[in-house]
Amino acid sequence: MDMKVYTAAAWMVIATILFFVLIYAQSIIIPFVIALLIWFVVKKTRDLFDRSALIKKYIPSWIKAGVASIIIFGIIVLIGQVLTKNIESLALSYNAYASNIEIISLKINKTFNINLNDRLISFVQEFDFTTYLQYLFNSISDILGKMVMIVFYVVFLFVEEALFRNKIKLIFASNTQYENVSNILTRIDKSLSSYISLKTVISLLTTLLSYIILLLVGIDSPLFWAFLIFMFNFIPSVGPIMGTLLPALFSLIQFGEFLPAIIILIGVGGVATLVGSLVEPKLMGNTLNISPLVAILALALWGSIWGIIGMLLCVPITVAMIIIFSQFPDTRGIAILLSEKGRV
Repeated sequence: MDMKVYTAAAWMVIATILFFVLIYAQSIIIPFVIALLIWFVVKKTRDLFDRSALIKKYIPSWIKAGVASIIIFGIIVLIGQVLTKNIESLALSYNAYASNIEIISLKINKTFNINLNDRLISFVQEFDFTTYLQYLFNSISDILGKMVMIVFYVVFLFVEEALFRNKIKLIFASNTQYENVSNILTRIDKSLSSYISLKTVISLLTTLLSYIILLLVGIDSPLFWAFLIFMFNFIPSVGPIMGTLLPALFSLIQFGEFLPAIIILIGVGGVATLVGSLVEPKLMGNTLNISPLVAILALALWGSIWGIIGMLLCVPITVAMIIIFSQFPDTRGIAILLSEKGRV
């Protein structure tokens, strides 16, 4: 049999094993992946502290890492608690608006002379919104419940960080080989840091402006919808559309009027369009982006494996894969295919 066939078969076996490991060991892997992202953010926060000459000179690295960890974990716990309260409130209020569905249906019938009443009621009955909210609530609660495990992972990642460079030196006896590997790791670190930090700033800007609009409209649990907008903003092209449509559709049910939904569509959609077309290109420049098709496929794949947690983690995981693949000649072609514009 040809060597290429053997290689392809080996990769298929590895991919199958990896798929089953990701499914059946998710209780271990998911906290570790979250810990890896937190460790990366904490490390970058620690680096920000070092921009002060006094802090860099007089304060030990472990103290800076500890302070940064307390800040990051505090923010995560606070966001988790606020979200769970918002989800509970949203689930309770949703049933109160069931009668508005018929009102909207009658208005559509009168305006467009289309009978949608039976179809809308059937759709709403099949689409159990409270079930999805409960699933999201359970997922967030599960993360908060595993926070102790995540903290332990982060601590040991920092321990491993201090030893990792020495291990690389021992693996590669030649100074040239060590420098090449070290340069690749540095490029990966810088590229991933640049993407995550810039994308986070852009998402926060979009979320803040959208939150103000949602607050003015008076939609229930605006912090919940703002969080969804923030997370969806990490998904190119499709994400901002989903982040605009979902609160607009809910406002239609909540108020039983078209005007709030139209305001959200124009306001939140306009913010996403302006930030995405004007601010993002100037800040991001040639920073790596994901192809919209790849983003959708990653969303479907990781969502099927890890549920909502997989959907939230799919974009950072895919970005990391593209950046790592782009650093090696054998996998650079894969990175180009996965990227949005082919610039890696």
